[in-house]
Order: sequence, then C-alpha cells, then structure tokens
Amino acid sequence: MSQYAARVEEMDISGIREVFEAAGEDAINLGLGQPDFPTPEHAREAATSAIQDGMGDSYTSNKGIPELRDAISERYATDNGQDIPPENIIATAGASEAIHVAIEAHVQPGDEVLCPDPGFLAYEQLVLLAGGEPKRVELRDDLTLDPAAVEDAITDNTSLFIVNSPANPTGAVQSKRDMAEFARLADEHEVICLSDEVYEKIVFDGEHHSPAEFASSDRVIQASACSKTYSMTGWRLGWVAASSERIERMLRVHQYVQACASAPSQYAAEAALTGPQEPVREMVSAFEERRNVLLDGLEDIGLDTPVPKGAFYAMPHVPDGWTQKMLDNDVIVVPGEAFGPSGEGQARISYATSTAELKEALEVMGTVTDSL
Repeated sequence: MSQYAARVEEMDISGIREVFEAAGEDAINLGLGQPDFPTPEHAREAATSAIQDGMGDSYTSNKGIPELRDAISERYATDNGQDIPPENIIATAGASEAIHVAIEAHVQPGDEVLCPDPGFLAYEQLVLLAGGEPKRVELRDDLTLDPAAVEDAITDNTSLFIVNSPANPTGAVQSKRDMAEFARLADEHEVICLSDEVYEKIVFDGEHHSPAEFASSDRVIQASACSKTYSMTGWRLGWVAASSERIERMLRVHQYVQACASAPSQYAAEAALTGPQEPVREMVSAFEERRNVLLDGLEDIGLDTPVPKGAFYAMPHVPDGWTQKMLDNDVIVVPGEAFGPSGEGQARISYATSTAELKEALEVMGTVTDSL
C-alpha cells in the first residue's frame, strides 16, 4: 500500500518558491505577486476595533459575517450591475480557497478542467487535488485566452474551464466580447466557467468585465478577494459568489476545510470595501506609472513584451538562460515555464516594487541581455 495519496504525488512544488529559495538575501525581488503598499488604515482600524471589542474571538457564520457579505453584494451591484444576494456569497481564506472550494464542489475524478497556459500555477495543482485532469489551452499572442480555443478544447469529459482577467502571470485583460463568449460557452456546453477576478480593480487600459454579467444560466462562478485591490495578501480574505444551489455545495467543502474566514479579517474587509477608495486609486495609478517605466526599459533593451493592461505583471520574451543569469546577478524574475509549457522563452516580471528598484533591475537586464 502506498504511503501517500496518488493525487498529492502528482502535484508539484511551486516554481516560484524554487526561484526564491535560490536567490540571495539582498536580491531585487521582481517575482513577488504582492503590492508594496500598506493595507488602508481604516481597514486596519476596523480589525483592531473588532479584536478589542471581542468580536474576533469566536467563529463567525460559515458564510461570513452578514455585514461583509452585504458589502460584497453592494459592490457587485454598484460596480458590475449584478444582483448577487448576500446569501449567495461565502467569505473564504483568500481567493485561493475560493478557487479550491469551487473546483472541489464541481470536479469529479477524471473530469477535464481547461486551464490557461501560461496561467496561475495553482489552477492545475488544485485540479489534481480534486482528482481531475488539467488540460492546457494556449493563449493568443497578446496573452489573452481565446474563447474559440476553449470551445475547441471542450469534450464530453470537460466539467469546468478557468478564466482569469486581469491575469496572473500575463497582466492581460479580456475584452467584453470575450467575456460574453465565455458565458455562452458555459451556457451552451453546460460546463462551469470559474472566473478568477482577484485583480479586477487593477486595470489600466479598457474595463474589467465578468462572464457572469452575460450568463443566462447559473454556470458562472466568481472568485475574488481583498488581497490585491487593498494590499491585504496577509489578511487572507476572499470570497466566492454563485447561485444558491452552487453556494450550498461549496459551503459543504468550506465548512470542513476552513469553518469560516478569520473574524478580524472579515471586519477589515468590510471596512476596506465600504470605506474610502482613494488608496486603491493611488495604488493603481502608481502601478500604471511603473508599468510604463518597465515597458520603456524593456523596449530599449530589445525585449519584445506584450503590453499588460492590468494586474502588475509583464511577460517579455527572453533569450535562453536569461532568468538564471538574472538570478545570478541578484534580480529575481520567474521563468515563464513555471506557469505552463507555453510560457517557455518568457519571464514573469512583477512591478509591484519601487520605481527605483525597477530602474536598477532594468540596468541589470540590459547587461544580461547583451551578454547572451
């Protein structure tokens, strides 16, 4: 008898983690998917007050405190024109858990799940954990996911496909037309569309749209979080939104693996969502300025880079050995193949760091590129 579960044996350690462990202590980190801004003060104060008042000492409802779910529901109504009642929302331990419970509740052993390639590396691993079979769908040249390619990949064994916009690792933003097509695919082929919208507020060009805006059935599930928008990665507060029937199935997973999201974090998230939004606007503006600095620098170096329209990542095409040579020169970037085979020959660069560090890193990039 095997000592370990076969599904866990199929899973890999994150390629990003391997890069970090190989880096020096003083390396410039362009590999981290975390805003370098503080959590808004009003969110911190809400958590502090909750702790001081004893509201962080106990379990909350499995779905989360009503005030937070009301705030999320109101945000969908105001920003997206969606009518999502609070009871159709579960507060989770970040978007990571939201994606996990959605996959666990809808993927049966042997089911195919279509994942973008390159795409966020957790997708395939969570599918394997659920006993499913990840099936990669290559992106367009502009690094967006083509609905036609997704439709071509759907078979009788497909239960779910994943859309991520704005995207990690590419920074790509799907068009409104694409999102409407993804909704059509879910409706007509009777498969689940899991829409990872954790970067939804970090858009520079165009607008964020969700497939849920266009769906005529309940086959679109939305996952999001405060992590990126409010620089709250460490607070581990996200949510999943879906029809009442699907939420009840996901709740069965959530209540046993998590019970409830952290109580203080829920109060912080409510304050973040309902309080002043100026910190978000300032952060997005700063990211756009950094993106432009990075793109100008990469162009000067001669590295072809699809223009990222959101999030805080870029994926230039790089020569062989480039990412390792960058690491040898104390600049952390992540090799594109860490996000799927189609990422080979590219590197993910995070510009969630200071402009000064970006400029210093660009000097190293120029030297490394010239040497290869």
